[in-house]
Amino acid sequence: MDKQKTIKKEVSISGIGLHTGNKANVTFKPADIDSGINFIRTDLAGKPVIEASTESLLSLEGSLRRTSIGCGGIEICTIEHLMAALSGLEIDNINIEIDGNEVPGLDGSSSGIFELLSTAGIQEQDKQRQLFILKEPIYIEENGSSLMALPSDEFKISYTLDHRHPFLRAEFLELSLSRDVFKTELACARTFCFEEEAAGLRQQGFGRGANYENTLVIGKTGVIKNKLRFQDEFIRHKMLDLVGDMYLVGCPVQAHIVALKSGHSLNLKLAKKIRQQMERHSSVADTGVKNHSVGDTVLDINEIMKILPHREPFLFVDKIICLEQGRHAIGIKNVTINDYFFKGHFPGKPVMPGVLIIEAMAQVAGVMMLACEANRGKLAFFLTIDSVKFRKTVVPGDQLVLDVTAGKIKLKTGQVSGKAYVDGKIVAEADLMFALVEG
Repeated sequence: MDKQKTIKKEVSISGIGLHTGNKANVTFKPADIDSGINFIRTDLAGKPVIEASTESLLSLEGSLRRTSIGCGGIEICTIEHLMAALSGLEIDNINIEIDGNEVPGLDGSSSGIFELLSTAGIQEQDKQRQLFILKEPIYIEENGSSLMALPSDEFKISYTLDHRHPFLRAEFLELSLSRDVFKTELACARTFCFEEEAAGLRQQGFGRGANYENTLVIGKTGVIKNKLRFQDEFIRHKMLDLVGDMYLVGCPVQAHIVALKSGHSLNLKLAKKIRQQMERHSSVADTGVKNHSVGDTVLDINEIMKILPHREPFLFVDKIICLEQGRHAIGIKNVTINDYFFKGHFPGKPVMPGVLIIEAMAQVAGVMMLACEANRGKLAFFLTIDSVKFRKTVVPGDQLVLDVTAGKIKLKTGQVSGKAYVDGKIVAEADLMFALVEG
């Protein structure tokens, strides 16, 4: 894992906001480990702090043309280009002092802030940065636009833009994101609007600081009083906005985002859903098992044996610490030198057999599926085991955290995805499918 990062020294920038037209001075300052990205309104009494996160998002209805955060009636708007620059530079912790309610629009892209922060220098910090690896697919749509997030081994965006405009033809672009890719392919792509909608947007309170230099205005035959930096600059800017909005999840996300004509409103709905999924899995995201919210069901070994038919020496779950029947479960297996399989499995250097880790995972899945009254007394038999990966060995003294999430659960079959952790690190994962039969 990469280390957390902040900037090495304080830097400042000034300008007017694209939508309000208000001038603001912005100062970026280094921040401590785990402090995150925070905006500080220095023009207000008490210098209130607003965290850049999905929790601080203001009404999505007002995010058709910009992304805004706030609390207690205090607002910071049009943060998406700044957030995209922070994402592109992999900056985790920074304090952003601002004496107005809108981030300066500069040239309508992220390049000004990206270059400014690059000159400040990027400082590695003495702690690993958090990364959320998407666990389950997410799909949302509205008004002919859609966004889908898929589990992936990288952060990738596939975007389709189609405005049915004489000049703006349908376009598709796919990029695997990294610092260099963001810098060369997205950072300098500028915001845009159509000539016929400009007057209406100003009446709605948008674009009061926009002009032909900081906004690409698209007429029927081309861009008015400006030149494109890329032939497909419009779709690149849409992807830039998406990168910035996704960074409000609170950490980098490893997922494949498939977008069809998405804008801020849809982007932010996806960010919220990803954040919810991350929080649901946070019990094993960093340091192993954390406290669960009130209402979590806890099953001890006796209660587990009322649900599962397994018994010693083939019962590999000591307790269930989280249970959403038919949806999600987390179980614990304390691995000790007294476990019978260590007598014959590398007795000189004991290692838990990988197939038994998968079996333990399957038993947690069995509890999840069989705990409901409708399935009590049934048996869960393996149908398939796919995408099995073993990443680290499990040895005596380890505590195995088994996290399973349901896919499709029907009357006679069930699909689950499972991961096994030790000290917050994945040791094994697999996709399992079961047949549910009468006992």
